[in-house]
Amino acid sequence: MGAGHDHGGQALRAGARHRTRLWWAAGLLAGFMVVEAVAALATGSLALLSDAGHMFTDVLGIAMALAAITAAGRAATDSQRTFGLYRLEVLAALANAALLTGVAGVVVVQALRRFTDPPEVPAGSMLIVAVGGLVINLIAFGLLRGGAQESINVRGAYLEVVGDLLGSVGVIVAAAIIGLTGWAYADPIVAVVVALMILPRTFALGRSAVRILVQAAPEHLDITRVRARLAAVPGVCDVHDLHVWTLTSGMDVASAHLSLEPQAELGAVLSTAREALHDDFHIEHATLQVEPVAAAGGCSPAGW
Repeated sequence: MGAGHDHGGQALRAGARHRTRLWWAAGLLAGFMVVEAVAALATGSLALLSDAGHMFTDVLGIAMALAAITAAGRAATDSQRTFGLYRLEVLAALANAALLTGVAGVVVVQALRRFTDPPEVPAGSMLIVAVGGLVINLIAFGLLRGGAQESINVRGAYLEVVGDLLGSVGVIVAAAIIGLTGWAYADPIVAVVVALMILPRTFALGRSAVRILVQAAPEHLDITRVRARLAAVPGVCDVHDLHVWTLTSGMDVASAHLSLEPQAELGAVLSTAREALHDDFHIEHATLQVEPVAAAGGCSPAGW
């Protein structure tokens, strides 16, 4: 028998309710990306070009996030997709992590090549464009910050913006150094520093996405505690085949077999077990199978 009645609404809300903010962020970043790319080519600044590259991945990442949210919502009405397409959000986050890693690698390689013969870069133009990029990224940062706490998909887009925000700060620093000292090496050095700074966050995002895809138990849950809590439900004498995993952001799910004592009331056990999972572990969807034990046979644990 199944227990739990919120079969995905929370997961849909986690990403879908931030859709408008994602659209605004994508529009702002796309518009300034063109400006920054043109300025980078005109000035020859690698730091500015790397920032434009990051902004491109921002736009692409947000576009993937929006596509995943839209597809997940539409699939919820497809009877053949019993869990919808919630995992598309996780795949989009993993794609964002891979994309950011690739961009960082390209920037580092190009910067290393420039150390042998750094070109002259007009610091004034570079500074003006970098400040504009910083303003745009701060706006996008504010738009996505709240959603990043609720949806791994939105978090992927948010981390893209954080990386680009750091890039804009780096370009401003490089422009200031070049303008004040004429030291051209500031451009490739800042490009490398910015690329390396975003990698830890990118790896963390990728790790979170992979954990969901391999159906590992959520990191914030102690499975031993979940098992003990279910075993403590009046009428339950054994808990086995317990599985807890994350379907998508904001949707932890569980399944378990409960062996019941002979005198246990089926409805009361299911209701209490469901409430325990919801109240103690915030598990909104649980599928519980009950296995009454005959009075003569006693109550003994299952073999697997």
